[in-house]
Amino acid sequence: MERKKLLKEVDSIIEYYCEGCFIKSTLQKEHGKTFAHRFCIEKCTVGEKLKEFGKKLN
Repeated sequence: MERKKLLKEVDSIIEYYCEGCFIKSTLQKEHGKTFAHRFCIEKCTVGEKLKEFGKKLN
């Protein structure tokens, strides 16, 4: 049950913060999709929070 709760939380965070993110879309246009994805994972505060949830899921 805990796993489902964590997945719902991750889904809601992505939907609220990441969908339509101006920074991500700008970085994709200027530097490419891989660069933008790496930024989101390594430097964005939301990405850091998502990594914490990922560690809990493992």
